[in-house]
Amino acid sequence: MAEESLTEQEPLLEEITSQGTDQIYSASQWQLMWWRLKKHRLAMIASITLAILYFIVIFADFLAVAEPKTSEAKRGEMPPQGVHLTFDGINPKLYVYGTKGVRDSATFKKVFVADDTTRVPIKLFAKGYKYKILGVLPSDRHLFGVNAPLKAEEAIYLLGTDVQGRDVWSRLMLATRISMTIGLLSVSLSLFLGVLLGGISGYYGGLIDLVIQRIIEILRSIPTIPLWMAIAASVPQDWSIIRVYFAITIIIAMFEWTRLAREVRGRFLSLRDEDFVTAAALLGASKTRIIFRHMVPSFMSHIIASSTLMIPFIIISETSLSFLGLGLRPPAISWGVMLQAAQNVQTIALTPWQLIPAAFVVVAVLAFNFLGDGLRDAADPYG
Repeated sequence: MAEESLTEQEPLLEEITSQGTDQIYSASQWQLMWWRLKKHRLAMIASITLAILYFIVIFADFLAVAEPKTSEAKRGEMPPQGVHLTFDGINPKLYVYGTKGVRDSATFKKVFVADDTTRVPIKLFAKGYKYKILGVLPSDRHLFGVNAPLKAEEAIYLLGTDVQGRDVWSRLMLATRISMTIGLLSVSLSLFLGVLLGGISGYYGGLIDLVIQRIIEILRSIPTIPLWMAIAASVPQDWSIIRVYFAITIIIAMFEWTRLAREVRGRFLSLRDEDFVTAAALLGASKTRIIFRHMVPSFMSHIIASSTLMIPFIIISETSLSFLGLGLRPPAISWGVMLQAAQNVQTIALTPWQLIPAAFVVVAVLAFNFLGDGLRDAADPYG
């Protein structure tokens, strides 16, 4: 019997060579998942990448250099500045060259070029615009910047400026906060609705199952583009950024829970006749306790993996809607809102740095997908 058990666990033993056999037999499902997940290199790299992105979410104002909404026409469409290193004795010093505006002889348009006669020092933990850390602690310190107000041509724009002269780096930090959190909020709501309604549908069956499944089919049959256009037209123009943000979050969640609900229903249909469910019912456990205490934890790892794979879809949805003008609108700052400026060929050809938010979208989506794949593999440690 022990030999048969060891044969079944052979794939796990091959991957978890550092763990003893006794530890594997006595380990919980979560320990087995963690040991196998650590062997998935892409998943671990993705988790580090996502940790960096959510660090930006938490400390976006600290990482920003200039007030993201402050515009100045005379510094519009400045190109990114390169960071240079010099030494004052043994002390390293970082600086960027200043910029100066010149007239392009071909297009007669003002363009900016590096002025190597002017060095703008980069100060660490410099003072800047005031904000609140985590929305509570007031501060005016930023990771880097300049301590004294300078002319527009003698400031720091690591990723350049947009057409209105706003710092792309600072706006990108704030955009990451909105685009990354809208995915978490939507998934949390979708997870709640999907597990609740999918569990009820699969456990009770009958008329309840019929009604819930027909609702799911109706929601999934609605054409996406006309739906978003109608929703965008129905959102009042005078709504605040916060209200629009939560409206988009709820709307996306209301249509995304259907896929998870069907997966949960399928699991419940296969589990409701299992011995442990019958035993719990015979011992007098309520149906709510059976669902949330016994049935849901038995495939919680699958729910986590599915939720992880759902987040990138929601991030893409928000970015696409905002890009098309159907989601968040200025003065809100998200990846999609920033990419609205790159809708024409002229902008892409002359100011390609405004496409940088697209790189963040790609990195975030790939990271979530790789982490989801790793969690899905780890959820079945004996497979």
